[in-house]
Parts: sequence; C-alpha cells; structure tokens
Amino acid sequence: MRLYNGKAWVDATAGDFSYVPEGGIHAFRNESGLAASMLILFAPGAPREEYFETLARLAGNPAADAERLEVALRHDNIWI
Repeated sequence: MRLYNGKAWVDATAGDFSYVPEGGIHAFRNESGLAASMLILFAPGAPREEYFETLARLAGNPAADAERLEVALRHDNIWI
C-alpha cells in the first residue's frame, strides 16, 4: 500500500503503522495491481460504515463517478 502522511507518499508493508491526528490530511492507495487489505481504526469512532460500503459497491464502475464524488463530499473526503 501507499500511504500519504500529509507531506509525502510512503510505501507500507505488512505490520506498518501510520498515525493520522484528528483532522489530519491522509490518503491511501494500492498501486500493486494485487489484492491488498489494511486495518483502519477510528478512535474515537466515526460513522464511516456507509462511506466504505458505498465505495466497495461502486468499485470498478466508471459510470458511478458522480455518486462516488457525492459520497466522498458527504463524508468530508476529497479525491486526489
């Protein structure tokens, strides 16, 4: 995975940890072309289930760009 820590993109591997303070700019992406997974912990918890469920449902559907943008903006996310 590639993680953006607010200043630069860094490569992450199994077992790596990245801390994002409240309101911190961050991002992640998988550039490998292979399946990847990561654990995200929100503390205190934020209501993000609908956000990730919608992104999963829209994955791979270029016709859903408008809906993807709408759900991102509703959850205070900006695609970079």
